Amino acid sequence: MNYEERVFAEIHKEYKNLSKDYNLVYLGLYGSQNYNLHTEQSDVDLKAIVLPSFDDFVANRKPISKTLQTESGGQVDVKDIRLMFDCFKKQNVNFIELLFTQYRLINPEYAKEFKPMLLNNEKIARYNKVASLNCMVGMAYEKRKALCHPYAGIKDKIDKYHFDSKQLHHIFRLKELMDKYMNDVPYSQCLVSDYGEFLKEVKNNNEYFNVEEAKHHADLICNIMSENKERYFTENELFVDTRVEEIMHEVTLNIFKKSFRKEICHE
Repeated sequence: MNYEERVFAEIHKEYKNLSKDYNLVYLGLYGSQNYNLHTEQSDVDLKAIVLPSFDDFVANRKPISKTLQTESGGQVDVKDIRLMFDCFKKQNVNFIELLFTQYRLINPEYAKEFKPMLLNNEKIARYNKVASLNCMVGMAYEKRKALCHPYAGIKDKIDKYHFDSKQLHHIFRLKELMDKYMNDVPYSQCLVSDYGEFLKEVKNNNEYFNVEEAKHHADLICNIMSENKERYFTENELFVDTRVEEIMHEVTLNIFKKSFRKEICHE
């Protein structure tokens, strides 16, 4: 079994497990595999779109949003479709990439209703360019903040090298993604780096840069991204694409109709 087959086997296993407890619509991978920056040891991290029951919806109970750990060491973020679509509107890269990943499973019951999300993934990715660019810059600054922080899982690395090279590679990656995005490169190509071998080396080799070099590069890139974003805002006509809102609303509505009809008719 090759690497891709192993990833899909993991996704199928989690799909089966999740379907026992949730009315699942979509299960997709997010992370290094989508950027072609994975290794054989990379975790399989997933996001699941699920539906509320009719009773939960009518009672206006809090939508599901939780993170589950998988047997293989990865995690699954489980979100109500309403929350997930709100994340798409906020243009967070870690959510938008779900609409571009090759590693996905769609519940056949809702495949027809969900299909417009995939057919319009490029439009959704550019639904609100202000939100998109603000998110990319914000993520880069978050990675800069985490660069030298001794989180529990990487404390040994911080003690030894005084920084986490994985955070630095994310900053490099986000800069390239943002540059491509501003130049209207197709989003699927924005996600995959033209400098993959360099990024893998930075990510997996904490001795590629020393801590002072790492902090210098991180600060410089974050500042450049912030300046480029502001320049883009002043030089371009920016708007929220209301057609995309209509597409997402219609998809949500049609999926709810199908789910609730089935639930009510079987009572």
